Amino acid sequence: MTKLLEQAMERAQALPASVQDEIARLVLAYTGEDDEVLTLTPAEEADLLEARAEMERGDFATDSEVSTVFLKYRAS
Repeated sequence: MTKLLEQAMERAQALPASVQDEIARLVLAYTGEDDEVLTLTPAEEADLLEARAEMERGDFATDSEVSTVFLKYRAS
């Protein structure tokens, strides 16, 4: 194990168990494990499928719509 990876693992040990599990899933994904890195809820999966369908239809926000959203949330 490299020093950098060893240092990362030592720091990860201080994190909450849920975060440690997320790190472990990412490492396993990099090493070729087939397990999913992220598990979607049924609602999230439905949203993702709808977003993909919108992309396939070419249903994107206009420049004006994007500008409106940015203006709405712009820091004052």
